[in-house]
Amino acid sequence: MDIARPDLKQKKKRQMVVWIGAAALVLAGAGFAVSRLKPAAPTVEASAIWPDTVKRGDFTRQVRGSTGTLTPREDSIELIPALTDATVVRIRVLPGTIVKPGTVLMDLAAPEVQQKLLDAQLQVKAAEADYHSLQSSLSSTLMDKKMVAAQVNADYTSDQLQAKTDEQLVKLGVISPNAYEKSKNTADQLQAQHKLSLQQLETNERNVEVQLASAQTKIDQAKALLGLYEKQNDALEVKATIGGELDPLPVPLGVGMHVTAGQSVAEVVQLGKLKAALQIAETQARDIAIGLPASIDTHNGVVPGHVMRIDPAVLNGTRTVDVVLDGELPPGAVKGLSVDGTIDLEHLRDVLYVGRPALGNENSTLSLFKEDPDHKGATRVQVKVGRASVQVIQVLDGLKEGDTVILSDMSRYDNVDRIRLE
Repeated sequence: MDIARPDLKQKKKRQMVVWIGAAALVLAGAGFAVSRLKPAAPTVEASAIWPDTVKRGDFTRQVRGSTGTLTPREDSIELIPALTDATVVRIRVLPGTIVKPGTVLMDLAAPEVQQKLLDAQLQVKAAEADYHSLQSSLSSTLMDKKMVAAQVNADYTSDQLQAKTDEQLVKLGVISPNAYEKSKNTADQLQAQHKLSLQQLETNERNVEVQLASAQTKIDQAKALLGLYEKQNDALEVKATIGGELDPLPVPLGVGMHVTAGQSVAEVVQLGKLKAALQIAETQARDIAIGLPASIDTHNGVVPGHVMRIDPAVLNGTRTVDVVLDGELPPGAVKGLSVDGTIDLEHLRDVLYVGRPALGNENSTLSLFKEDPDHKGATRVQVKVGRASVQVIQVLDGLKEGDTVILSDMSRYDNVDRIRLE
């Protein structure tokens, strides 16, 4: 017969509660301990990173223009304008053709120019005929004046001699004083006439010069107008004045099209006179100066050059920097070719430097992973950097010579301070 034991049942119940409480405490303690543990360092494949070692030495600070184009220099382009309104009647040379000085590129027609040319030729002939007629008339008049002056001069000379003779005769008593006075008065009158005739002759000569000069001016004006129309007529046969390649115009011309005076009808570009137009980031272009040395990579050779112009305008965050090529262009280097270029800014001596990280600007503090000496792990360090070049950057603080850092993009590990390498 079973005997009821209520106290035993109550005891077991209390033991169960104790065990449950103890288990809960153990689990809570374990959870707290786990939460206090740091997460395990993530593992990164060593072959997937880009490390570099800090070095000390010299390096040249450079900027790169990764998108550039070979373009003609300004002094190598010849734009040929139309000198008068005309119509294209013949195209002799197409764009892309190599031409020489004197090569006829196209023919224009302007009937009114030819009519003006004919009129100008007739005006020159008429002005020359007027000049010769005036010259003949003035010469005849001047000759008459000279003959009159010569006769007065002869009479004056004769009477002067007679007066001197009568003066001697009156002293000898051969003639009377009245006869001498008469001859002297006649000589004095002829002397006055002689002076007047000389003045009139001089005036007439000056008048001849003035009238002939005026007539010559009309000839010169007519010839100048003739020269203008001759030049316009000659320009109807459009010729290249330099050797080079005929470039296409923004608006191509065709037979039958009308052109106006001053409109460009052809463009010739001299071969070999090219420059590199590099697109440089605005933030990097501020350190570039005129004359700095540069290297242009045509992908078939590197050509030295120097900076000749920096465009003040900013377009899409870049500025155009023109580089004159100082060396010979390699084969295949033609206008329009895509090129790369680097510009040397300055030469730094005896500085700490390392390869330029994928993320990070110059004159800033970067967060980089420095590898352990055994290269099995890496720890995050703060690195202060200075001036940067295309491939390297100056180290100011946080690293020493011989340290190895990871330069590749490690932004996925921004939440950890250490990684494992395998």
